[in-house]
Amino acid sequence: MRILALDTATEGCSVAVREGEREIARSVEVGRGHAEHILVLIEEVLAEAALTLRQLDGIAASVGPGAFTGVRISVAVAQGLAFGAGLPVIPVTTLEALAFARLDAAQGTGVPGEAAVACLDARMGEIYWGCYVRDARRGVRALSPPQVSSPVALVLPAGRILGIGRGFAAYPELAALPQLSLDEAARGALPDARAMARIGIMRLAAGEGIDPAALEPLYLRDRVALTAAERRAARDG
Repeated sequence: MRILALDTATEGCSVAVREGEREIARSVEVGRGHAEHILVLIEEVLAEAALTLRQLDGIAASVGPGAFTGVRISVAVAQGLAFGAGLPVIPVTTLEALAFARLDAAQGTGVPGEAAVACLDARMGEIYWGCYVRDARRGVRALSPPQVSSPVALVLPAGRILGIGRGFAAYPELAALPQLSLDEAARGALPDARAMARIGIMRLAAGEGIDPAALEPLYLRDRVALTAAERRAARDG
């Protein structure tokens, strides 16, 4: 099975092609200009893989949560490519990709965690977060729906929990949560298309590919900025 995965939902912009155990990936970290970078990266990985879009079996797309514009770009690019090539799409969240990568990396350490908490900086004093466990069929399974909240509202389940994502770097007090295992690499991690490709293959094999028209962004809140009064209050506080 061959799959293309792409993500532009955060500061990172990444693309991966996976065919069996073969993986070709590109990633850059950018402040702006995701739309220009993502198309170039897609061309590069497909050329290196010697594949055309029509030779793929599907496209795994990041649907958020993340930056409003970045999520829209990821969804729109995946839809455009999939429509043109007649391919199904597989939605993957940024939090799922982070948790999958953390749980996978921990497998060979001898002390794997029971679950992984993925945490991203949502700005405006909030975080996006979710807690996940491994799932042999779908890659990961959420213990509860992904959510946006203040950092103090992050609650860990019982057991040894692995942390990952830049929300932990933005709010260092989260690293002191009991039962949390967090290293520097995990603290600086962003979602990556390589994990999305692996999840996408599993879900496509399970029959979870959808029509591109049905692909929707995952927005956990409606607002994208603080009001002037809220900015003043945060500055004065």
